[in-house]
Amino acid sequence: MKTNKLRIALPAGSLKEATIALFAKAGFRIDADSRSYAPRIDDPEIECTLIRAQEIPRYVEQGKFDLGITGKDWIEENDAQVRELSELIYSKQGSNPVKLVLAVPEKSEIRTIEDLEGKTIATELVNVTKKFLRKNRIDAKVEFSWGATESKAPYLVDAIAELSDSGKSIRANSLRVIETILESTTRVIANEESFKDGWKRQKMEAISLLLKSALDAQGMVGLKLNIRKCSLPKILSSLPALRKPTISPLADRRWISLESILPETTVKSIIPELKRLGAEGIIEYPLNKIIY
Repeated sequence: MKTNKLRIALPAGSLKEATIALFAKAGFRIDADSRSYAPRIDDPEIECTLIRAQEIPRYVEQGKFDLGITGKDWIEENDAQVRELSELIYSKQGSNPVKLVLAVPEKSEIRTIEDLEGKTIATELVNVTKKFLRKNRIDAKVEFSWGATESKAPYLVDAIAELSDSGKSIRANSLRVIETILESTTRVIANEESFKDGWKRQKMEAISLLLKSALDAQGMVGLKLNIRKCSLPKILSSLPALRKPTISPLADRRWISLESILPETTVKSIIPELKRLGAEGIIEYPLNKIIY
């Protein structure tokens, strides 16, 4: 009997490691050899290929892949007609969106986007940048940059449009941001025809759900504890983070068990306070997924 296969495009380059780590939290182990673009995954129904995020929207739209992980910026750049299944807010640096910014040399007389009239801009996202300029009725030349875009101003171009997640590279190259063109996050996208296939749709939605739940669990922990029933109002009023715990009875009716999900950063202050208020059997545990 022939096994159904789902073809997935995973981003090579800067997002590769973060994406593989996210799949691992979602329950999929991916073994990616540094010299191979066809990583192994512990699901016989999935075939993975590593490819540049810039190209993934186009190939998913064409049906070369059923599912892909790429940025919103590249979907817009390719004007790709794909179905977005979910938004995954992560990048190579962490959980912040990346921004496509217009930047000029610090000493440039260009202060606003209106000052770009008649100027030359270098960028990898030519179509997105041109759309932005047209929307703002600015006539400027936009040329494709093959890389090292920050180094091209002011010697080769007047300004650049570059993706930035922390701003460090912009500042390191003595550039100044004058405008943000767009904010971009990672998206799970599907081919429209593949989405019409019942089996593929169910598989893709399951993967999307698991990835989103794994991302939602980052930075969160579970906390479980036992307290005297009479202490519950005091604990809930003192610790707002525990305002909606799961409450379970214990064999000793004078005691109850509380369980809650909360940000890991708050636990260090909450646990000592719980102990002071009489809590016992306090357990903190990591989370792999949260499904809302």
